Amino acid sequence: MIKVGVLGLQGAVREHVLSVEACGAEAVVIKRKEQLDEVDGLILPGGESTTMRRLIDKYDFMDSLKEFAQSGKPMFGTCAGLILLANHIIGYDEPHIGVMDVRVERNSFGRQRESFEAELDIAGVAEDFAAVFIRAPHIVEAGENVEILAKHNGRIVAAREGRFLGCSFHPELTDDHSLTGYFVEMIKESKQLAI
Repeated sequence: MIKVGVLGLQGAVREHVLSVEACGAEAVVIKRKEQLDEVDGLILPGGESTTMRRLIDKYDFMDSLKEFAQSGKPMFGTCAGLILLANHIIGYDEPHIGVMDVRVERNSFGRQRESFEAELDIAGVAEDFAAVFIRAPHIVEAGENVEILAKHNGRIVAAREGRFLGCSFHPELTDDHSLTGYFVEMIKESKQLAI
């Protein structure tokens, strides 16, 4: 059974757990850094990126998250999680985990009350995916090895670079589990490569 960790510091953790389970994998809510050793892949959920960074620092998670990123195990960042993965954040000198070759802009779709839903075609994943955007970032620029999976109004909102997957929206807030399923397949592939 594939074990998918969901970083349980902040954000829609329970919804991610349900989505992972709907894809036939086991979900583990990560509250302590030692638990990272138990999982085959990790979801960094949405939330508020500065709050999340404070909690990551408070619980001394950052080095462990960077080690996980270097371990060859896949990581999936949604909304604030995408900001954590990006190696460049507009307006900030330093990235957080900084493993995905993308430049992101925070809150680029407006404030909380300007949240919206949009139908997206996600390459290799789904057509007409009902994506929920809440104070979402977007990818301003992607490196040459980054595969762009979806755009909304010309802005990149989902991308993959090797074993790293990121999206601007909240796939866990919909009944369509295809993007989580795509991540579970990424984990299966990486486990086969590791054998």
